[in-house]
Amino acid sequence: MSESNFFSTPKDSGFTFPAEWYPHRATWLTFPHNEASWQGDRLAKMRPQYLNFIKAISEGENVGIIANDEQLKSFIIAELEKINVDLNKIEFIIKPTNDAWCRDHGPAFLINPETKEKMIVDWGHNAWGGKYPPYDDDNRTPRAVAQYLGLPVVSPGIIMEGGSVDFNGAGTLLTSKSCLLNKNRNPHLSQAVIEEFLYSFYGVEQVLWVEDGIVGDDTDGHIDDTTRFVNEDTIVACVESDRNDENYDVLNTNLNMLKDMRLPNGKQLNIIELPMPKAVVIDGFRTPGSYANFLICNAGVIVPVFNNPNDTVAIDLLGQAFPGRKIIPLEATEIIWGQGSFHCLSQQEPLV
Repeated sequence: MSESNFFSTPKDSGFTFPAEWYPHRATWLTFPHNEASWQGDRLAKMRPQYLNFIKAISEGENVGIIANDEQLKSFIIAELEKINVDLNKIEFIIKPTNDAWCRDHGPAFLINPETKEKMIVDWGHNAWGGKYPPYDDDNRTPRAVAQYLGLPVVSPGIIMEGGSVDFNGAGTLLTSKSCLLNKNRNPHLSQAVIEEFLYSFYGVEQVLWVEDGIVGDDTDGHIDDTTRFVNEDTIVACVESDRNDENYDVLNTNLNMLKDMRLPNGKQLNIIELPMPKAVVIDGFRTPGSYANFLICNAGVIVPVFNNPNDTVAIDLLGQAFPGRKIIPLEATEIIWGQGSFHCLSQQEPLV
């Protein structure tokens, strides 16, 4: 690993963040071990669902697992063997970690399509506005992955979470005002300056803003719970049909904003309305259950389901949104108690 010697920005040097459907070499995960996120017996309850997630990804690509220590690595190997995961598809980095949400604290992989080079952007991480200290070990994760892979790394010097942005691979980035403009992230930066960082370090041409996120989302409104690209000009946008539901107004506001947006070529977004699950309430807590928190991987599209009346409807709609890709519904009722799901837990490494 070396600090990038780019005389300019990654964008100026031809690098960009590819769409999630771009072929992966691997998907990176930070294995959960901290009971602060899944308290009491909930950590043990969620692990079977998490291990099934690893197995599903490994059917089409490698899985890089960041394990807190050698003891945890041994535990992971034993558990994966029990469910017949091909251990040749599993890679490990041993380093201390704080939490499991690799989408937000993990590396952001950029590629140069011309030279076939790959690099890592090491954004700062402050646990969603300082909500869950300590987070210093997680903040060191991108550089540990860069060192393991022998990739150059660059640090923009601002707070940025992978779940707060989504990409179409053709120059457009989607995000939310409630998160990226929140004063608990980068209070010294204006919207215009934040956009410049997005252009320069993600290699995009356009930033589109929705307003807010869903109830139960402690990230202040990550985009990966509400709106996702499925191809260069098509999105799935979460909607709530029940006017009395807490998510109705915000999702309707977002939808109207999306309808007014145009891509750089002037084209309107194709919008597929994706229903929310009926409120996923566990022990009186409204979790941020959302079908939009899917992961696109080589094996297919891994979709969280919640033993919910709307599961089948969402699976069918996503099947239409991703023609030719396998839809892989996986139970996430225990995982969602930690206030995130499959996309939040993972970060893809493109193949070059």
